[in-house]
Amino acid sequence: MTFGYLVRRVLQMIPTFIGATLLAFLIIQAAPGDFTDRFILEPNMDAAQLERMEARFGLDKPVPLQYLNWMWSLLRFGYLGESFSYRAPVNVVIIPLIWNSMSLVLVSLFLTYLLTIPIAVISAVRQYSFLDKAVTFLSFFGLAIPNFFFILVLIVGVLMLQPVLRDLGAGDSIFGALIRPLSYDLERGLLFPVGGMRTSQIYDQLTVWGKLQDRFWHLVLPVLVVTTASLASLVRVLRGQMLEFLRADFVRTARAKGLAESTVTYKHALRNALNPLISSTGAILPELVGGAGLVEFVVRWPGITPAFVAAIAAQDIYIIMGLLTLSAVLLMIGNLLADVLLVTVDPRIRYS
Repeated sequence: MTFGYLVRRVLQMIPTFIGATLLAFLIIQAAPGDFTDRFILEPNMDAAQLERMEARFGLDKPVPLQYLNWMWSLLRFGYLGESFSYRAPVNVVIIPLIWNSMSLVLVSLFLTYLLTIPIAVISAVRQYSFLDKAVTFLSFFGLAIPNFFFILVLIVGVLMLQPVLRDLGAGDSIFGALIRPLSYDLERGLLFPVGGMRTSQIYDQLTVWGKLQDRFWHLVLPVLVVTTASLASLVRVLRGQMLEFLRADFVRTARAKGLAESTVTYKHALRNALNPLISSTGAILPELVGGAGLVEFVVRWPGITPAFVAAIAAQDIYIIMGLLTLSAVLLMIGNLLADVLLVTVDPRIRYS
């Protein structure tokens, strides 16, 4: 990979970024009406007030001029506009939401990539064994079940166990003493929290360690759901790649030379099989600001997805544009980093 290639890729990001943001802006503006329409029927609002509101937010200007003003503010000051709903700069509004989503997505991504390689390798090396069949079943389960439905099933399961666990918490049995450290709130019969990001009633009074523990318990169910879906997909891909390369001629040659099976598996087969996994890392960065999808809705996690949907419903165009812009930029950067990693791992790949 040459320096010139990197420069060309960076320069190619400029028209891509302009095209993506312009298309997004035009699609948002194609929706009928605007943010001020909700105030038309309010008795306390007259036409003059609506006109002043439209002028304040620049909604009285033509759409191309609105886009140019927004782009100029972004390039000159890094300013993503003012949120209509929050009456605050978009940067100020979305940063806490991004951090909330990142705390969920980062843990899920870490577990996904930590578990994918060993599970896929063992499954491929021991093809058709009981372990391989179990991994295949669980992978298809993770791919088939929607995340929002899976989290609902887990919540129902936790609530069904609540009466039994509440009785254990009220007594002095040995089993209750054993399960107490492994449950969120045994007195209330909750093995895990079923919603929210923290225990709002007591969170501010907790120590730093207590806050970390509280956040950990609230992460368990959503992280389990998001990790299951991501892990199922990547394991299937990497297993298929491993099976292909384990039968390749160069792997048979390595075995014929008397190399250890672990060396053949990890140094020769796995290194070549990692390319699709590395390519998928290009989507990691936008995932960090994209949130965990409908899982955030179900567990009332104050992240990006609920705010994004609320902004669409309210036609808060600059919140929408801010999130789409961040996702587009991070996707382009992620794809570039993935290409760099591919060249580093696989010497057969050359960019000119």
